[in-house]
Amino acid sequence: MGGVSHVHTNLRRVPVQQRSAERLARILDAGAGILDETGYEQLSTRAVADRAGVPIGSVYRFFPNKRALVDALAARNLDVYAERVAARLAGIPGREWRAAIDAVLDEYLAMKRSVPGFALVDFGPPAPVAGPLDESNQRVAGRLAELLAGHLGEGAEGVLSDADLSRTVLVCVQAADALLQLAFRGAPSGDADLIAETRVMLQAYLARVLA
Repeated sequence: MGGVSHVHTNLRRVPVQQRSAERLARILDAGAGILDETGYEQLSTRAVADRAGVPIGSVYRFFPNKRALVDALAARNLDVYAERVAARLAGIPGREWRAAIDAVLDEYLAMKRSVPGFALVDFGPPAPVAGPLDESNQRVAGRLAELLAGHLGEGAEGVLSDADLSRTVLVCVQAADALLQLAFRGAPSGDADLIAETRVMLQAYLARVLA
């Protein structure tokens, strides 16, 4: 996962020095913690600055408002998720697409249950803040399609084209997102039966082209 982090693509100022990068990380960590405690509506740049132990000007140096901060937190979450999935896939033999899909789902569930702020802001701002034009699932699908290309593309009887793979992964992400939102509604660890059904759904859909 080389190159500039996606977290930095929409900042007012990209941190250059290590101290500045550490301050940005503290700000994002503070925002994540407050999201868990109070939700999005009560999140404020002042509260984030106080929690992070930095002047409020430091928050505004990176973010014009709390929505921009949440967008950066979502981007960081996606970077971390992609890194975790990549590490899992590295240990899975090629063409074992079922194990690859299990890894993708399991890493999401692990983050949902343990990463601060992730329950409310995983890869995009919470609804209805996200709005109808939010593209978080498209971003997730794009990253996953890149990571899964070796496993899913080579695992099919006929190698999937880039377009077919992208569309297939997007369908999986959209469908799983809807089911997992339902599974975690009112259940902090997720409804086990709905999660199991999500896994079955993903495996059955992908078996059409990969088995």
